[in-house]
Amino acid sequence: MKYTRVYADSKGTSHFEDRDLELAEVDFVPPAPPLFLSAFKRASQIAFCRLPADWFGDWHPTPHHQFFFFLSGEIEVEVSDGKVHRFGPGSVVQLEDIGGKGHVTRVIGSEDVLAAVVQLPD
Repeated sequence: MKYTRVYADSKGTSHFEDRDLELAEVDFVPPAPPLFLSAFKRASQIAFCRLPADWFGDWHPTPHHQFFFFLSGEIEVEVSDGKVHRFGPGSVVQLEDIGGKGHVTRVIGSEDVLAAVVQLPD
């Protein structure tokens, strides 16, 4: 499984990093057949959010280490090294750019964005 990490380097410049998440076959829900599962990560809380179709967030760092799981709609994220990525349904983004300039987020198109947000412990 793949996801994208947004992080800030020691100079405060934010970047994207594509990561692979290893899934191992496990007997997770017997008597159902084995399935593929990643290692668990600790989470502190979960929320759901809706970004309206015209939503724009100028330069900002993330307030917490967190994952965004995009359910519908499409956003565009620009990091301070100048790169831009689009994320739509099924995309997973890990936000870690707590310091530095942060990133810009904008909703693309006429559909609201719905996402699940899972915050990680500090």
